[in-house]
Amino acid sequence: MKQATAAGMHWKLAISAAVAAMVASGSAGAQQVPAGPALPPAEQPFTGKIGKSYRDSTPAFPARQTAPAGAPNILLVMTDDVGLGAASTFGGPIPTPNLDRLAARGLVYNRFHTTAMCSPTRAALLTGRNHHAVANGVVANLATGFPGYDNLLPKSAATVAEILRQNGYNTAMFGKHHNAPEDQVSPQGPFDLWPTGLGFEYFYGFMAAETNQFHPALYRGITPIPTLKDGEVLDHALADETIAWIHNQRAVDPDKPFFAYLATGSAHAPLQAPAEWIARFKGKFDQGWDKVRADTIARQERMGIIPRHTDVTPRPGGLPAWKDLTPEQKRITARMMEVYAGMLAYQDNQFGRILDELDRMGESGDTLIVFIEGDNGAAAEGGPMGSMNPMSNFANGTNETEAQLLAGIGKFGGPDAVGNYADGWAWAMSAPNPFVKQYASHLGGVRNGMVIAWPDHIQGRGLRSQFGHVTDIMPTLLEAAGIAAPSSVNGVAQQPIDGVSLTYTFDNAKAPERHTTQYFEMMGNRGIYHDGWWAGTTPKRVPWAPMVPAGGDPMDYKWELYDLKTDPAQAHDLAASRPAKLAEMQEVFDREAQRNHVYPLDDRLDFSRFGASVAQYRMRDHYTYWGAGISIPYLRGAPILGRSFTIAADIDVPSADTSGTLLALGGKFGGWSFHLSHGKPVAYVAASQLPGDQSAVAAAEALAPGKVHLEYEFRYDGGRNAGGEMIIRADGKEIGRGRIARTISKPPEMTDTLDIGFDADTPVVEGAVSQPFAGRIDKVDVTLAKPGQGK
Repeated sequence: MKQATAAGMHWKLAISAAVAAMVASGSAGAQQVPAGPALPPAEQPFTGKIGKSYRDSTPAFPARQTAPAGAPNILLVMTDDVGLGAASTFGGPIPTPNLDRLAARGLVYNRFHTTAMCSPTRAALLTGRNHHAVANGVVANLATGFPGYDNLLPKSAATVAEILRQNGYNTAMFGKHHNAPEDQVSPQGPFDLWPTGLGFEYFYGFMAAETNQFHPALYRGITPIPTLKDGEVLDHALADETIAWIHNQRAVDPDKPFFAYLATGSAHAPLQAPAEWIARFKGKFDQGWDKVRADTIARQERMGIIPRHTDVTPRPGGLPAWKDLTPEQKRITARMMEVYAGMLAYQDNQFGRILDELDRMGESGDTLIVFIEGDNGAAAEGGPMGSMNPMSNFANGTNETEAQLLAGIGKFGGPDAVGNYADGWAWAMSAPNPFVKQYASHLGGVRNGMVIAWPDHIQGRGLRSQFGHVTDIMPTLLEAAGIAAPSSVNGVAQQPIDGVSLTYTFDNAKAPERHTTQYFEMMGNRGIYHDGWWAGTTPKRVPWAPMVPAGGDPMDYKWELYDLKTDPAQAHDLAASRPAKLAEMQEVFDREAQRNHVYPLDDRLDFSRFGASVAQYRMRDHYTYWGAGISIPYLRGAPILGRSFTIAADIDVPSADTSGTLLALGGKFGGWSFHLSHGKPVAYVAASQLPGDQSAVAAAEALAPGKVHLEYEFRYDGGRNAGGEMIIRADGKEIGRGRIARTISKPPEMTDTLDIGFDADTPVVEGAVSQPFAGRIDKVDVTLAKPGQGK
């Protein structure tokens, strides 16, 4: 107890010093101009003595940078696509006993906010700056060429990892990093926006919005590594890696504090989990989303997550009532919710393993743990009934029928589906608030639960209801460590910090909130919080209604107004009765938007927006690959989708019965494979994973052993996701010809690659043909026609 009290006093003195430094540079409740010492510090002059030999000389090593005395270990955790109404810690129906255990040791924040989508939230989390202010106004896949939206995180906004590393911490990241532009996720980088370029000494994880839990595309540092095998699941592997890194860090330097950042892929699509965890929830959601949401709101009131008798909005128009679904539809959608619950519960279980290990090692009391349950609201991206492959539906023209969903119900959550649940469940999981992920205009898109625990130092327990924002985490961690935000990092002057440290709430539940103004914007949907009021736009496009065509004016949105002090779940729009207040709030939004590079607004979510993003990449009409072993993200590979092309491969066939992959793009949920099957060249397309949605053209004869110049010529019919004629030639002689029924416009998995000589991660076709080619590949040339060009 004496040690804990002394440490607590040291921490509070450090806090006072850090706050004093911030106050000296600006208001503690407004933008903070970093005023701490520049990093790295100036080189130390030699303090020893140099004589003619070592006999008359005195050595003096430079002092190593060490963390401030009493600086804590830090574990930062963020889950993915988890709304406020999902986890039991915040009143949801999914048991998260380990997060409950953490909450019992610390504080539960019930008015914490994110940005409504993942890349922006993560950029704000790591830098303490608003997402547009650090060029991450939208997800990395939708970047546009404007200062707030190019996804090039500026060096004037050093991450908390970089600052901690240069102040004597060991730093590591595990899991999802979605803050590097897509074209930079390649074997040639550049790597400065990868975790190892942003202050993390160690990285194990994936570089995209999502990845497959069973066959993830993994990197260690900047090096791609083989995917998981033998039924291993990503969340388990991430926990293993986190524990192993902590073990090694404590083994080498137990006096040095660590900063570990765990960013799980759960519960972002694809919804996947071990079968036994899904089975735990069989029948648990048969009552439907209306009842589940109502029960969640009742629990939230009992727990104090929201005030008692809070008014909430009804189910939105366009979203069907559960009672109106057919028995078959109820069975399909309930099963998908069981998968989601199994995934989140399993993630909590793996987090519990890390907690158990910190307890066993005696590290828990002095480890500051910040757990943010979700980077935005729940995701309504699976459609009205959910889907086994929603990206294929969106991009590749796949139209799953109810009969196909019923037939595939046993595959939900396993390696043969990359699904997402029905929109109604996303609405329920964002309870008590309206709207969901992507909607920065309403709390359902941006309100997430958070737990902070630091048992030896934070004496308080229970709820904290001050307004908090994801930008607040970076200054909170620095203040807890006794580190002032540096004025310059690696020679670059640092821009103002937008977040406000939450340490003032640690031991004072009733402290007046300090983060009093915060704008929100995501793809045209806007919101502004100011002194307890909220104004936001009315969305033009909603997930449970037909897509609104592009081309409207992003500025032409209706606005709504809410007094969150009396209406915390946005049930009563006061815009009509309080026009002056609305105008005041709109002015505040405009001021914040101008200051943070929010303009120009862009509300497109169609192929014109994707095209604007891809336009920055330099495309060629000819690609050459010099041998096997090449694996690159599909956006940097030869773009053979939606056009005619010729693939010419110079290979050496070891035997007439050889099988294996020559070139693969994508996976079994959507992709191309060019391979040998028992010596016969084959061109194979998986338009989706649905039975019968595959096409193959095989040569009539096997190749003779020896050197062969093999060609696949595809003559595209033209149009979108169309088919075409495939011709196979060996040394100029035609050996196969046939029809490909239909093709794809985009590989469904965000981490899909173009591979030469093998098929990485999720293969396009199962079996021996997906194995590495046993012969030699000297060169593969890909020659392209113009996009959409037919015969």
